[in-house]
Amino acid sequence: MKPLRTEWLSRIGYNEAWTLQKQLVREIDREERDDTLLLLEHPPTYTIGSDRHPEHLLLGPEELARRGIEVFQIDRGGDITYHGPGQLVGYPLLYLDAVGLDLHRYLRDLEETLIRLLADYGLRGERKSAYTGVWVGDAKVAAIGVKFNKARTRRGFVTSHGFALNVKRRVEQEGFAGIIPCGITEYGVTSLESLTGSEWEVEAVGRAIIPHFQEVFGYEAVMGTSGRRLCPEAGGQTG
Repeated sequence: MKPLRTEWLSRIGYNEAWTLQKQLVREIDREERDDTLLLLEHPPTYTIGSDRHPEHLLLGPEELARRGIEVFQIDRGGDITYHGPGQLVGYPLLYLDAVGLDLHRYLRDLEETLIRLLADYGLRGERKSAYTGVWVGDAKVAAIGVKFNKARTRRGFVTSHGFALNVKRRVEQEGFAGIIPCGITEYGVTSLESLTGSEWEVEAVGRAIIPHFQEVFGYEAVMGTSGRRLCPEAGGQTG
């Protein structure tokens, strides 16, 4: 099995995390670092992907400043989404060899990881054929947006960006009301807390996703070199 460094970075600014991803992508490309899964939270942030639909941002500069929300136009695929406290963000930085490469399969595997995680909480996560992400019923609980960085020192790609799972109820109320998430108007958003009626800690949910990620992608965990490694543990419910 391949080694995977799994690191919990707690709450980190979006630009700092983006810069870190670029650095680690280069190191993985040069085979100076094992594949890595970064798990973290962001302060309130809107990110706009390569689809570029600024009209899906419903707040003006003054209101964004009042709410303390930063906006970034970034290099992943997709439209606009929200990141903020109470949301588990995962950035898998993985080398994908060009031989037999199926980029769509990578997206489906991210969805499968999240679907298996939701099953731990008694929830049936589903896909919608026209979109990327994971839904429960007609409400989106996890968004996915990735970039495939062409490797420079070997054939293939190194992934960056990744997934965002809404854990706390506050995520629905504080961030998504200011945008048309991913440009989708026919479906709403939800969170793990709203779906289960219980309270959950983001770091605990991060611990819970690791074994599913390892199983789906065929990794074994190794100690992280920055941040604090997350070890899967039982528990995590706070109420």
